[in-house]
Amino acid sequence: MLRNLLALRQIAQRTISTASRRPFENKVPEKQKLFQEDNGIPVHLKGGAADALLYRATMILTVGGTAYAIYQLAMASFPKKQD
Repeated sequence: MLRNLLALRQIAQRTISTASRRPFENKVPEKQKLFQEDNGIPVHLKGGAADALLYRATMILTVGGTAYAIYQLAMASFPKKQD
């Protein structure tokens, strides 16, 4: 058990210490240009098709959840008569 723990620790240290660092390109200026462009598109949709899909899914779930909550409130307001 102890041997396994030491081996795992050694592997973890070796992996972390020998990991190469990749230089990342700074994409902030590109994103700033995209989101600050005055093209009539709302800022929450400027990210493209993925943003539009997430927005529509959110709206569908919101409207559907609200309708379901109102339905459940209506059903709770009028309890069934017991025979």
